[in-house]
Amino acid sequence: MQQFDLELDARGLVCPLPILRTKQSLANMTQGQILKIVATDPGAVIDFQVFAEQTGNALLSMSETDQEFVFFLRKR
Repeated sequence: MQQFDLELDARGLVCPLPILRTKQSLANMTQGQILKIVATDPGAVIDFQVFAEQTGNALLSMSETDQEFVFFLRKR
């Protein structure tokens, strides 16, 4: 199982809130730390791929279980 430093619960939030909350969480983290995000918005799959590309944060993995999407981002 992927280790992480902080978990963000973005269940029930729709675009752009999961990304905005992720930005806020990453701002309080140090370089190399890993943020786990749990979201229910299907649009988050594309949003987090684009977010990682645009910000340089590494999208380590993403998965879907029971209509929930789990992302692991490493802060650059």
